Amino acid sequence: MAGGHGGGDYKDLVVFLAAAGVVVPLFNRWKISPVLGFLAAGVLLGPDGLGRFADVVPWLGWFTIDDADQLAQLSELGVAFLLFMIGLELSWERLKAMRRLVFGFGMMQVLLCAAILAGAFMLLGQPLAGAAVLGMGLALSSTAVVLPVMAERGRMRGVVGRATFAGLLAQDLAVAPILITVTVLTTLSAAGGDLSPAVLGPALLTLAPAAVGLALIVLVGRLGLRPLFRSVAKSRTRSHGGSQELFVALCLLVVVGAGVAAQASGLSMSLGALIAGILLAETEYRREIEINIEPFKGLLLGVFFVGVGIGLDLDVVAAEPILVFGLALGVIAIKAVLIFGLARAWGLSARAAIETALVLGPAGEFAFVIVNTSLVEGVATPAFTQAVLVAATISMFAVPLMAMLGQRIAGARVAAIPIADDPVLALAPETDRTEVSVLIVGFGRVGRLVAEMLAEHGQRFIAVDTDPSAVAAGRRDGYDVSYGDAARSEMLSLCGIETIKALVVTMDAPTKVDDVVIAARALRDDLVVIARARDDRHAARLYGLGVTDAVPETTEASLQLAENTLVDLGVPMGLVLASIHERRDQYRAVFQAAIPEDRRNRATRALRASLKP
Repeated sequence: MAGGHGGGDYKDLVVFLAAAGVVVPLFNRWKISPVLGFLAAGVLLGPDGLGRFADVVPWLGWFTIDDADQLAQLSELGVAFLLFMIGLELSWERLKAMRRLVFGFGMMQVLLCAAILAGAFMLLGQPLAGAAVLGMGLALSSTAVVLPVMAERGRMRGVVGRATFAGLLAQDLAVAPILITVTVLTTLSAAGGDLSPAVLGPALLTLAPAAVGLALIVLVGRLGLRPLFRSVAKSRTRSHGGSQELFVALCLLVVVGAGVAAQASGLSMSLGALIAGILLAETEYRREIEINIEPFKGLLLGVFFVGVGIGLDLDVVAAEPILVFGLALGVIAIKAVLIFGLARAWGLSARAAIETALVLGPAGEFAFVIVNTSLVEGVATPAFTQAVLVAATISMFAVPLMAMLGQRIAGARVAAIPIADDPVLALAPETDRTEVSVLIVGFGRVGRLVAEMLAEHGQRFIAVDTDPSAVAAGRRDGYDVSYGDAARSEMLSLCGIETIKALVVTMDAPTKVDDVVIAARALRDDLVVIARARDDRHAARLYGLGVTDAVPETTEASLQLAENTLVDLGVPMGLVLASIHERRDQYRAVFQAAIPEDRRNRATRALRASLKP
């Protein structure tokens, strides 16, 4: 045990954290997915890695994970957090926009690959239930590996990236039905595989508590989640941005609470977390939740993959190398051929279909969840299941190679094809992020007026605010407003700052305006940034921070008040306008001097032009 090395009960956890701090950054430097880094760390630190030599070299025991069960619960939480994040992405708007690809190409890929793989496993001597579970598990690809690899290669914005994302989205949707099907199959397997009504009926009845539990989760979630998050958000507003820990705690409560409720109903913790994510996907708190959950998800998912690496029996590779590598190649080949055919049937070009098929061919992380279930329940042969798990891992390590091979076959031309020019993708318009022109930060009276003017001129926008009341009012009126702190670069990224044309900051708190401008400029130097300033001194400071235009509200209001007062007192209009114009020129000179030299390419529009008499 861990304690035998003098490291106490937390030695294994310390080893894992050390691996996360060393191995994963190393893989990032090599431009390899961190998921593969965690898998490699698990293999290296497990009993089949350095653990083999601990008896000969005792000090190696300090760098091995002896008790994989110690990380098991954290590992289960990691999968739950991954499913929760997937649920947050399954918004109705996104599914509606990509319905033909997701429910056509994607779902057919899952069904066809699962059926063919199950048939192949039956030919290899596996029982029906075991073959079905293995087929469903390996039919899914790796969202955690494929998307980062594709994004790194710049392939997500083209035809291939869109089709790949639709396929992965369909697979994510299929996880819940697959987990429920596995529950039924394990019950049937315990009854000897008898499919008679006398056995099938009770097996299906075992889902009754699960159905009731899911119904309660959905009901409680729809009625209680939004008020809970609104209450915490209001407490943050009253404390001027504080109480961040309460929001994080609520996010953790939702994930773990939904998972525990699902477990109590006889289903998996992951399924409960997925349902909770879907329920929150349509709320105004989705983006803020993603930011708060991401660090926990990444670390806990790392525990999951380290656990997978530790649990892999590499002796199987030594004993049956042909079987293991044959299974890995066979799974990739079968899935790639089927996905290529489906992609062509859905209108993708041959080269785009090849690249899509290659990156979706390897197995994914849910293979370990589903296949391990069959191993625990005794649905499949233990020795064969271990070989399948090792083969699935090898196939995941092949994802970067498949992506590189697919890109070379497809060529850069495929990625450059506009979505509208592709016959299949043209039927599924881009989601909101690529069509938004303006991001409005702050949706009070000023922000709402800006939104109304943008809408009047056909400019699409989204808005974000830290005031839950303003957000709720805006959403009631049909505006796309989200809750969140735009001073955080993560929030700006989730709002699509990489693709928008302009950022309008309308908040009345000068320091918060400064923070948003600084965060935006750190992400994009070419972005048009228009900010509301308190006065001329604040405007000068904003120009120094790099805004395109700053509008000093008190300065302009003061000049208009002075102009009206002087005219009403009988001062000649020409003299009044001349003095007002002179004062505006003085302010413009101050603002121009505050602008960094590399940005002094045009006159400022901070103050309106003088009126003609």
